[in-house]
Amino acid sequence: MAVKLRLKRMGAKKRPFYRIVAADSRSPRDGSFIEVVGTYNPISEPAEIKVNEELAIKWLKNGAQPTDTVRNLLSKQGIMKKYHEQKMVSKEGK
Repeated sequence: MAVKLRLKRMGAKKRPFYRIVAADSRSPRDGSFIEVVGTYNPISEPAEIKVNEELAIKWLKNGAQPTDTVRNLLSKQGIMKKYHEQKMVSKEGK
């Protein structure tokens, strides 16, 4: 099963709110998901991003592929950098 970290659209019409979820790549955008990793509210000023860092890194380590938008959001939070640093440390330890 190919898992992706992607956005699930919530909220009212013209007032989007997104959940960052780990989902099977074959399921629809707003369909079933495995786990909620965080939230993203583009309407607030500045845009509000809340991500559970431990969950995000866990899913990345397990091979989940983030979409381009989610990758950018995780980079803004510094999670992608921490993931890559952990990856390099584990490679050096081998």
